Formats: sequence, C-alpha cells, structure tokens
Amino acid sequence: MQHELESLIRWQAAGYKTAMAVVLGTWGSAPRAPGSIMAVRADGTFEGSVSGGCVEGTVIVEAVAQMQKGGARRLPFRVAERDAWAAGLACGGEIEVAVIALGKSDLPAMEAALDALADRQSGLLSIDLAAGALAFDTLAGLPAAPGMDGGRFLLPVRPKPRLDIIGAVHIAQTLASMAADCGYDVTVVDPRAAFIESRDFGDARTVEDWPDDYFADMPPDHETAVVTLTHDPKLDDVALEAAIASPAFYIGALGSKKTHASRLDRLARHGATPEQLDRIHGPVGLDIGARTPPEIAVSILAEVTRTLRQGAAQPAASVTA
Repeated sequence: MQHELESLIRWQAAGYKTAMAVVLGTWGSAPRAPGSIMAVRADGTFEGSVSGGCVEGTVIVEAVAQMQKGGARRLPFRVAERDAWAAGLACGGEIEVAVIALGKSDLPAMEAALDALADRQSGLLSIDLAAGALAFDTLAGLPAAPGMDGGRFLLPVRPKPRLDIIGAVHIAQTLASMAADCGYDVTVVDPRAAFIESRDFGDARTVEDWPDDYFADMPPDHETAVVTLTHDPKLDDVALEAAIASPAFYIGALGSKKTHASRLDRLARHGATPEQLDRIHGPVGLDIGARTPPEIAVSILAEVTRTLRQGAAQPAASVTA
C-alpha cells in the first residue's frame, strides 16, 4: 500500500490525473485478496495489482476512462473455469474491483495514511463508492478484514510486520534477508561490533546495542516478532524479558529443549509468569528437520509467518505498508 499511495501523491504533484483500483471481494479462486490496491495514472502507468495479471489491462483502461468522468465504478469479473486463463483467473472464480477517480480533495486522506504507516500506527481508509472520495482515521481497534459498510469500502491500514532479530549470527544473515523479501521490517540487534560489522544482512537495519536498551527506545508492538539467536543469556534473556512484557505477536528463542528449559527457569526466577513463558516458542521454528543455518532460518520464518497469518494481530486479508 505504501508504494501505491506514494505513487498517487507523486503523480498528482506532477500534474497527472490518477485513479485507485481496489479489490472489493473475491469468490472461488483469486490471486489477490480483498483490499489489494493498484495505482493508475492517466497515461496507463500503474503500481500494484488486483489480480494475477491479465485483468489489470481491463482495469487500467476502465480507470483511465473513469478519470474523465470522476467518481467511482464497480467492475465484476466472473470467469468460468474454461475461460479462466484468458481472464487471468487461472482456476476460475470471481472478483469485484472498484476504480475510483482521485482528485486534490483525496490527498489529505492518502497523506494521513502514509504518516500513520511511518509512525507504525493503524488506521482505516474509507472509500465512499457513491461519491468516489477517500477518508482516513487513525484507529487502534480495526475491523478484522477489509469489507463493505453500506456504500463505503473499509480498508484497514497497518504498518509492516516488524521482525527484531537478537544476535548477528550466521542464521540471522539468511533470516534477515528472507524476512525483508517477505515484507517484514527487519532489525538485527547485537552489542558486539565484530559480529555486526563482519556480516552482510541485506536490507535489514543493524543496531549495535544491548537488547534491553534497544527495546527501551523501540518497544515491540502488536505487529512485532522477536527472535533470539545468540545462546548467550546476557543477550537473549534480557530481550525475552522485554518481549514477554510486550504485545509482540511472536516470540522465539533458539536452542535445544534442554537449553530452553534452563532458559525458562531463569526467566521464572526473574519474575516471569507461566502465561508469559508459554508465549515463547522454543526451540524456535517449525520442526522440518533443519540442520544448516539457512534451513533453520526457513523454519523460523515459516513459524513466524504462520503465527502472523493465523493470529488476530494481522489477518491474511489485511493491508500493510
């Protein structure tokens, strides 16, 4: 969503007419979930997608035409399985897409949504399909998924899921890169300069600091996963103490079952409750028989993402930055 909104604002500033296309609903097989958006400008340039590819061409044509009329239009795509490939719905199914012509009056809503995402706040983008107008409100309690409310389409806006990795170790290199590719906002935290400076973590941010000091400045929120990888209680335990006291949606710690049992005993002696200790996934990751650092990274990211998608913090149909 962030890139699409940034494109719309930039194009409007450059003098182009613009439109937004949004998936209102899907039935059967559809490659993009409700709430998926695409930005379109008057010359046919676009950002984002609303289907598997072929429907985009029709949507762009309709969006450019809507720019001349103003307002909004709903476009149903009902595709039989025998015709599915031609329409871009490879297994058949139905989708409904709205195209909304945008103007200067819609800029405040788009800018407010971007500001909220930058501040890691949640909000609700409301699309009036009768008037073809956008509005945005910062809200803590959001609908579980995008959907219609009378004549409005309500689109929950949440910040990107955040992954804080404690320990600049070999596993962290693969995990950080994969998680960034999957849309996570990744930070690798380690006070040991030699570990931070001697390894490449791709697009992830690196912070040379103690975990408790880092979390004092950047406390985990509902969209945060915390994974500890150092095996060093001086680093892992203080990170876990901060994480279990936060609303983080996932907390995991690397180590054997024996190591994890000792870890839980230490945390309990420091005041952690049984309910808090139960939140820690240990040993971290799905049991896929992983042996190498990259395989372990795959198992960790799989478990984090499963928790993200199945949990209330980030439903599969929600829209993030």
